[in-house]
Amino acid sequence: METTALNYPKYFRIAIKEAKGSTIVDVDGNVFLDWVAGIAVMNLGHNNPLVRRAVERQLDSVWHALEVPTEVRVEFLKKFKETLSFDPKVLFTTTGADACEAAVKVARWKTRRRKVIAFEGAYHGITAGTLGLTFESEYKRFTQFYDDMVVRVPYPYTFRCDHQDCLNHTLEAVAEAVRLNIDDVAAIMVEPILGEGGYVVPPEGFLRGLREIADRWDLVMIVDEVQTGVGRTGKVWAHQWENITPDIMCASKAIGSGIPMSLVAYRKDLVELPRAFHLGTYRGNPLGLAAGKAVLDGLTEELLERVRTVGERLRTRFQEINEEVADGKMDVRGKGFMIGFELVRDEKRPWPEGTVAMIGALLKRGVLMYKCGIHSNVLRFMAPLTTPEGLLDRGLDAFASALREVLSESGPSPATP
Repeated sequence: METTALNYPKYFRIAIKEAKGSTIVDVDGNVFLDWVAGIAVMNLGHNNPLVRRAVERQLDSVWHALEVPTEVRVEFLKKFKETLSFDPKVLFTTTGADACEAAVKVARWKTRRRKVIAFEGAYHGITAGTLGLTFESEYKRFTQFYDDMVVRVPYPYTFRCDHQDCLNHTLEAVAEAVRLNIDDVAAIMVEPILGEGGYVVPPEGFLRGLREIADRWDLVMIVDEVQTGVGRTGKVWAHQWENITPDIMCASKAIGSGIPMSLVAYRKDLVELPRAFHLGTYRGNPLGLAAGKAVLDGLTEELLERVRTVGERLRTRFQEINEEVADGKMDVRGKGFMIGFELVRDEKRPWPEGTVAMIGALLKRGVLMYKCGIHSNVLRFMAPLTTPEGLLDRGLDAFASALREVLSESGPSPATP
């Protein structure tokens, strides 16, 4: 009865009965360790009691209130402000793409300029207002009209960078793009770590360098924290690793813990927006705000420290598996519970077939894992931040076993033409 456009059932041929913590149970009673987390949404785990109680309390109050003030709206905003390094104005939106689209509108309204500097590998949504910002051309086949006022520049992808100093080469490319379009550039839009583009962690200093470029030419710096935010990297927001202050920040996914919610936070002194600047019936839904307040309450310093320390151990173990099973040929990178494992053949040639095979081999072993990357050849670890270490170890053992199987069945790497 549903459309053939569905994606995830192609890879996960199960039907879910229930989910709790870091596991999912299918209708046949099989239990799976969840390393997908709804694509980095369930950061505090499925059916988290703190979130559940908050939503249940809100159900007894009000479910839908448009933009009219409510107690939960005020409580969320107070808590959200505590997580930031700047005094914000907040514009509620409904999805990550909606937040990114609204952020660009704010930047253009502020500067009265149109073009946005965006990066190779970027993903900011596939709506008409965000498709041009997103790098992947495949999505553009399905939409004839979209905002294409975008200047594309490279992301510092160290594993595939042809330059010895990848960081400064990238920053110079950004500066040159600004100089060539100086009369019409409004903003630089960046993910602190590439999400759909391959869990690519840029060299330290990248965000600081972009902040300096934005300041030099009076541009708006937009940081898209849709996938990197809400504790995923071991900081509440990933840009905090470099101690920079964005002009605008986009948040979604884990902020609602599975209840659709997103927002744009911009510096209070950046711009005044006119009434009805950006609309949407479900913006700031009270149930999402209740969940969001509970999620932020749950992001304790103890949990964030766990994400940092356990995340480093996980990254180290993935690298050990790479060395033990794949002779160190693959690339492992990440921060916190956001880790990418890039599958390649000889001479770093992308191996997307291996990625699909790994998803299936892991599924057989009771682990759900998904892919990303501009070549669809990166397995991404994005488990709930609360996953017990014993289950993480079981998952790592399954990963090593699956990789051995996939490599043994693939045969030798074909010669390069």
